[in-house]
Order: sequence, then structure tokens, then C-alpha cells
Amino acid sequence: MPFYLIAGAINAVIGVALGAFGAHGLEGKVEDKYLKVWETGVQYHMYHALALLVVGVLMSSSFFGETPMLKWAGNLFILGIICFSGSLYVTTIAGGGLGKFGLITPLGGVLFMIGWILFIVAIIKR
Repeated sequence: MPFYLIAGAINAVIGVALGAFGAHGLEGKVEDKYLKVWETGVQYHMYHALALLVVGVLMSSSFFGETPMLKWAGNLFILGIICFSGSLYVTTIAGGGLGKFGLITPLGGVLFMIGWILFIVAIIKR
């Protein structure tokens, strides 16, 4: 349980820092369309940082306790952040010239969706 709370908080800090960097450090240095790509990465990064915090709270003994479905959901949220948001950050910095590396973005989106499905299943099973 503390792992997901800590992971959520760390990812929230990283998301805020990357959001600020995008707004202040990248403006005028990358094309506007890539700033929007960066913003999308930050947006999903923050959504899933908050989701990790919720997973951590639900895994406390006051709520569901440690359940395999919630653990899987949390792990998939972390992997989704790395694949989805991370690939959007790299795409922005590289100016879009990534070729097949860009295929990691949809994989990250699928990881997010599976994580949310497992989150729903964990709640229903409770």
C-alpha cells in the first residue's frame, strides 16, 4: 500500500515539473503541435499519478486491503505512464522523428485501459 502512495506522489511531482517545463522551457523551442503532444503526456501522467494514490488508499486495511487486482491495476498505471506519457515526452523532444518508437504510445494507452478494467473488477469483487 505505501508503495502506490509513494509512487503516486512521486509521479505527481514529476508531472507538475514536466508540466512547468513544457509551459516555460519548451515554449518557442518546439512546434506548437508538439507542445500539445507534451501537454497530453502531462495530462495523462497526472491522471494516473492520482489513480495510483487512490489505489494506495484502497489497499489500506481500512478499505480493501492488498488485493491482486488492485496491485495489477497500480502496476499497469505505472507502466502506462512510462509508455504513454514517456513516449509523448520523447516524441516532443525529438520533434516527431521517432519512427516505430511511436508505437509505444498506443501500448501505454492499452496498459492504462487494462489497469482501469482491473480497478473496476477489484471494486466489483469487493
